[in-house]
Amino acid sequence: MSQGLPPQMGQSLLFLTDEQLRKGIEAMFFAYRGFTADPDRILEELGYGRAHHRAIHFINRSPGTTVNNLLSILGVTKQSLNRVLRTLIEDGLVKSTVGRRDKRERHLHLTEDGATLERALSDAQRDRMRAAYRAAGPEAVAGFRQVLEAMMDEDARRHYEAMKDFVE
Repeated sequence: MSQGLPPQMGQSLLFLTDEQLRKGIEAMFFAYRGFTADPDRILEELGYGRAHHRAIHFINRSPGTTVNNLLSILGVTKQSLNRVLRTLIEDGLVKSTVGRRDKRERHLHLTEDGATLERALSDAQRDRMRAAYRAAGPEAVAGFRQVLEAMMDEDARRHYEAMKDFVE
């Protein structure tokens, strides 16, 4: 847990005060605002929101994913996801095909325009994350990932672990 830290520093991290935790929570809120700011500007120009971004991201990450799998990953209602998908399909960013084995399944793929939008959104976030990682250093990067993974609930962790193994 305290790899690379002096023993007294690692030990002090086990006993965080409420004030230290509050600062961490606030840092996360402000970091998230920065992390989403560039994609939000791109999405706003197109009349989309963060739900559209999340759908596009995970469809890109797992081409051919089913609507039910995307529902599970995003943890949203079917009605909410259908509203987002309907817009993305109508706008030519996502293509939905009927399953070969199960005709009730719908498989999702990004179109060329959808892939272009996904790249623009991800490039903005990758640039910000790359700069932050460089500034923080390799030990901080590993620690940050450990903290994020430790905050995931069991269902989110299951999806995350499955995504980590997926190779494009």
